[in-house]
Order: sequence, then C-alpha cells, then structure tokens
Amino acid sequence: QVQLVESGGGLVQAGGSLRLSCVASGIIFGINDMGWYRQAPGKQRELVAFISSGGTTNYVDPVKGRFTISRDNAKNTVYLQMNSLKPEDTAVYYCKSAPTIPYYVNSRRVEYWGKGTLVTVSS
Repeated sequence: QVQLVESGGGLVQAGGSLRLSCVASGIIFGINDMGWYRQAPGKQRELVAFISSGGTTNYVDPVKGRFTISRDNAKNTVYLQMNSLKPEDTAVYYCKSAPTIPYYVNSRRVEYWGKGTLVTVSS
C-alpha cells in the first residue's frame, strides 16, 4: 500500500521559514519523480516545485529563489524548504510521486498523492 505523509506545516509570520517533509512508503522511491503542489482556498491545485529521480529540480516563478526542493533517497523523503514566506503562500501543500518511466492503469498515469499539510502565513 502506497502512502505519502506530509508534515511540517503550520502558522508563520511573513518573512519566516518552514520546512515541509514528505515520507513515502510502498514505492521504490529512487525511481520516482517527486513534486510539491499547493491549493489555496478557492483556487486550483498548482505545482510549486519538482525534483526528478535524477535530482533535476524545477520551480514555478513565484517561489524561485525562496523555496528549495530536495530529496533523501535513503530516507524515502522529499523536502521543501520555504524561506521569505508571504501571505500568498498560504495553502494546503501536497506531495506527489510518479514513476519517472510512466505507466498507466486504465489509461490513467499512475501517481500518488499525500493528504496535505496546511501552511498559513500571517501578514
């Protein structure tokens, strides 16, 4: 059974920092691409940062220079270090895994999501 469990969310003042963690089980972590997504109230879920199984990273423009994604394959864990937080970063943050070499079940690409962790940034 695949599980992704996020932690590290909380309430922080603008300008502060948080470090999110996502621990995966039930997958071969090292062959999965990992992503952090967020969903703010009333908005669609959006990609925040991505790290491939080979360590290549990518970020959306609003978080570039402030957020850092990393992974520890020995611990089956992906991290999101968030610095210089802004009120607009307030959202539920989700972790997603997907095999680097995609495979499909019933025409849908196999991927897994955590249940999310809430980040609230006060002004």
